[in-house]
Amino acid sequence: MTDTSSTGQARGEAPAPRRRALYRLMRYLPLVAPVLLWAVPCWVLLYAGQHWPAPVTAGGTALFVLGLVAMPLGMARGHGRRQQDAAAIVGDTLLGVSWVLFTWSVLLGVLLRLALVVAGVGDGQDRARAVTWAVLGVSAVLLAWGYAEARRVPRVRRLDVRLPRLGAGLDGLRVVLVTDTHYGPLDRARWSARVCETVNSLEADLVCHTGDIADGTAERRRAQAAPLGTVRATHARVYVTGNHEYYSEAQGWVDLMDRLGWEPLRNRHLLLERGGDTLVVAGVDDVTAESSGLPGHRAHLAGALDGADPGLPVLLLAHQPAFVDRAAAAGVDLQLSGHTHGGQIWPFHHLVRLDQPALAGLSHHGARTVLYTSRGTGFWGPPFRVFAPSEITLLVLRRGN
Repeated sequence: MTDTSSTGQARGEAPAPRRRALYRLMRYLPLVAPVLLWAVPCWVLLYAGQHWPAPVTAGGTALFVLGLVAMPLGMARGHGRRQQDAAAIVGDTLLGVSWVLFTWSVLLGVLLRLALVVAGVGDGQDRARAVTWAVLGVSAVLLAWGYAEARRVPRVRRLDVRLPRLGAGLDGLRVVLVTDTHYGPLDRARWSARVCETVNSLEADLVCHTGDIADGTAERRRAQAAPLGTVRATHARVYVTGNHEYYSEAQGWVDLMDRLGWEPLRNRHLLLERGGDTLVVAGVDDVTAESSGLPGHRAHLAGALDGADPGLPVLLLAHQPAFVDRAAAAGVDLQLSGHTHGGQIWPFHHLVRLDQPALAGLSHHGARTVLYTSRGTGFWGPPFRVFAPSEITLLVLRRGN
């Protein structure tokens, strides 16, 4: 691998109007969302015609009120200035529980009740109680399964990616992608080591990490990130920042990854040479970098490609799929991204699609740009993955259409 460019300093582009509208909407969600997430299932499970005994109704209501108070308080103390891991675990877990309860209270509260009415099963109270037990049962199963899915070592997803401009000497190049490891309040040092063992078993030519390493500073999460230093690749290990680095002293993560033997591609590129052919491997800072206020941190694709032969194929690392519009305009052949988690907990993927052009997998953009979006290797916040499995991705680059 040959380093051929330096960090660019130009200003990044402004977000698209659709994304700005979404950001304005997001400002109000912290106020409204907790109330909806707890009030809706409380009503559906306790007050929608069940006529439970008074102690059951009072006790259940008290639990929902406790959840409504504890969830935002735990998240504020866990992810705010205090950075209390125990509080973050409580708040994040309650967020996942409330989302699942809310989703299935709405779905079963409407669909199951309607089906029972059409089928003529029971009276109003019987149908209401059937909905309650169904919601609780489905939620418990999904939460248990989702927790196991979040904590396991991800399965390897293998696929071929054909790039018309790829040279014959690069045909069969093995690229492994890990992203969104999100080392955080739950200690996952052993999980991290097992992930790295799996990566090493794939015998990669190039290993990429497309950001969101952790929630917390490099100093706090060093033990969980340390196994990344054991990752092997025949040519290089490369890394770009994600938005979560900019919540937690991003430069500290850039420096740590450098010490662990990874190449931080901060708006620059390297040349990977094999069999007489060359691949440009470029990377940009996350699009949130400029607003972080850190000197020199910004997404600058022109700087990343500065000095590269325009006739060579380009593999670009960019944390967010939304960057693909710029990549396609610049003629990038393959962009690797993460950020979406595949939605992480269904049906959150519908909200993700409002902000990102792709949720997971391969998609095509512009004349020749291929985007691969990973569902992520770890999880953020709630320790659950429901209908959005994590992954370690092996992409084998192939020549041809």
